[in-house]
Formats: sequence, structure tokens, C-alpha cells
Amino acid sequence: MKAFIAIGAVLAFLSVAFGAFGAHVLKTRLTEQDLAVFQTGVHYQMYHALGLIVIGILALTIFSGQSTLLSWSGWLMTVGVLLFSGSLYALTLSGVRVLGAITPIGGVLFLISWVLVVTAALRA
Repeated sequence: MKAFIAIGAVLAFLSVAFGAFGAHVLKTRLTEQDLAVFQTGVHYQMYHALGLIVIGILALTIFSGQSTLLSWSGWLMTVGVLLFSGSLYALTLSGVRVLGAITPIGGVLFLISWVLVVTAALRA
């Protein structure tokens, strides 16, 4: 479960880096709409990076008896970031709009991962 804290910290770091890249480099190269899409990816990456850190802390402390649920939640959240935010980054940087079809899959993984956190909390 320490892995989720580390993964969350790396994703948070990258979120800050991508946000700065968007604000300083892409601002003049993307349309306002594409920049907003890119920033949505940055925001959701940060929210779920923090979520991963919380999952790791919960798994190591008060929810330690729910490690299977929290482990599933953490991995689904990690893949969710890759699919959701990653597809938004790829879409805006490449202009290939069909990549947007991947984004909802990541969103569903986010939802499932949060339901698993709720379930772990209720069972703890």
C-alpha cells in the first residue's frame, strides 16, 4: 500500500509539471477550448493523485483490514488517471479527436475506485 502513496506523489508531481507546461508553453499553441481540455486532464490527475495518497494512508492505518478493496481501488484509480488524463493530453497534443472515446473509460474507473473506498470505509 506504500506503493499508492509513491504513485500518488509521482502523479501529483507530474500534474504540477503538466499544468505549468500547459500554462506557459501550450497557452500560445492551443485553442482556448483545447487548453481547457488539457487543464481538465491536469485537474483530474491531481485530484486522483491525492486520492491515491489517501488510499495508501488509509490502507496502512485505520482501514488496514480492507486491504483487498483498497488495493483494487488504488489500481483502478491509477489506470483511470492513465486513461482519463492521458487521453485528454494525447487528444489535445495530437488533435486526434477519436482519443476522446477513451476518456469515459477512465472516468468509470474513477467512479468504481471511489465506490470501493466507500465500501472499505463502511466495512472497517
